[in-house]
Amino acid sequence: MTVNIDRRQLMALGTFGLGALSVPASASLMGAKGFTHGVASGEPSATSVLLWTRYAGGKDSKLTAEISSNADFAGAQMVGEVDAKAERDFTAKIVVEGLNPNQWYFYRFVGPDGSKSVIGRTRTLPQGPTQKFNIGVVGCSNMPFGYFNAYAHAAQNTDLDLMIHTGDYLYEYPIGSYPSAEEAVPGRVIDPAHEMVQLADYRLRYAAYRSDPDLQRIHQVLPMIPSWDDHEFANDAYKNGAQNHDSSEGDWEVRKRVAERVYREWMPVRDMEFGSPRWNEYQIGDLATLFFTESRIGGRDKPADLVEAIKGKSDISAALTAFRDDVWQDPERSMLGVAQEEWFGEALRKSKTSGTKWQVWSQQCVMGELMLPQDAKNWVPDDAPPFAKARIAVGALAAEIGLPINFDSWDGYPQARERLLAAAQQAEADLIVLSGDSHNAWAFDLATQDGAAGVEFAGHSVSSPGFEAYTKGVNPDAVAKAVIETNDQLQWADTEHRGYMTVALTPEKATSTWNFLDTIRTKSTVLMGSKRQTVLHGANKLQA
Repeated sequence: MTVNIDRRQLMALGTFGLGALSVPASASLMGAKGFTHGVASGEPSATSVLLWTRYAGGKDSKLTAEISSNADFAGAQMVGEVDAKAERDFTAKIVVEGLNPNQWYFYRFVGPDGSKSVIGRTRTLPQGPTQKFNIGVVGCSNMPFGYFNAYAHAAQNTDLDLMIHTGDYLYEYPIGSYPSAEEAVPGRVIDPAHEMVQLADYRLRYAAYRSDPDLQRIHQVLPMIPSWDDHEFANDAYKNGAQNHDSSEGDWEVRKRVAERVYREWMPVRDMEFGSPRWNEYQIGDLATLFFTESRIGGRDKPADLVEAIKGKSDISAALTAFRDDVWQDPERSMLGVAQEEWFGEALRKSKTSGTKWQVWSQQCVMGELMLPQDAKNWVPDDAPPFAKARIAVGALAAEIGLPINFDSWDGYPQARERLLAAAQQAEADLIVLSGDSHNAWAFDLATQDGAAGVEFAGHSVSSPGFEAYTKGVNPDAVAKAVIETNDQLQWADTEHRGYMTVALTPEKATSTWNFLDTIRTKSTVLMGSKRQTVLHGANKLQA
């Protein structure tokens, strides 16, 4: 079916039922009926796309999916039927095949009673020669910390073709924990009140987040390829555990299975057997291959613990040196696992050999090297919480002997990072790494001992606090300047603002724009500024 859509028709979607997008946060368990949480699309290819919705009918219900070339749905065509089942929390998804490449489509679902969902907009990926493609990148969205204004602004950005979510789509903590009651924005209520651990907890938390109209809106108007990070499971998750999980909360393997199950229920992604390979790639014509890897629950070894390494040691210097030269540099430690590392290296080679211009790797954690400036010891105010003071003190101590600040990022797995960047060099890839997790904005030149390996555009958070939470009262420009001067790979940083990235790809160059929202404490789509960084094709280094 050929569908030619004027992109200005995006604005027409604003007339289709947006007032009905706000639903009770606990709708999945409190009896809300009908279409409760909007629509979403994802996993696009040149000829297919996955469509998602939720329909609570009190029992299993059969839905019809329709596609049209018009926002008013004139000339709609049925493309399939799908069941919204109670065992899947009444969520439903269908993969629509046989579409035309590089086309925009409008879609909706029809319930068994004739009721209709809101209309969504999606698209297929280009095929063959491609001159441009624009990607929005979001991550780290903690609902009680503030409004999802980044989603709202991105949904109005008519230049975007696709959204990527780098993870931490939601957070597991109980109310009053992160954020504290004093930090939380009034009215940004989540369910359940306690930490999400059980099946019902995870479902309620997704329902709470997906009640947000701005989150529903971004799903409604653009296809999204999401990845999970740790908080979809528990803080600092790895294959055998998590910092925020203990035996009183049950078996970690059970919790992982529950969390992944609910993620696949509520997100526009295909259902998979637990333990199946979770990595994937998407082809944007001859312009780019998008690689998505999983670095949390599949192959990641437990992060190295510097505090544990020096605890009780009389000779701190010797303990730090031993940790640096032994534990930290252990080549057996991995974030992806052997099978995924091998797949990624081969996929890079295939992409480059095929003539694809850019190899774009979307993953969770910052890859560039980050050590804490010694000045940081003077940044923490006297009334800072003990954990903040301890983190800065340990970070400064580590930096004195060349150790990074964050062992949960790629900095904690230096040999694994070296292997993967070397694979990019061997493939002669034009590598762009997209990352999230840190809540701040960074631009890196990535390198190995053999030279340039690519660039990294690391995105700031939608609402979760960043470096500024630890350095209140210190000029953010001074903080960023000191961090940049301390780290050779780091070319630019913003340690203060919330927002999202846009990445514009052309055959000649790739440009990331960090968009900074004016506030998250109230609803607003006002930008207070932006910053651009560009890499030219073939350079593997940012333009000066």
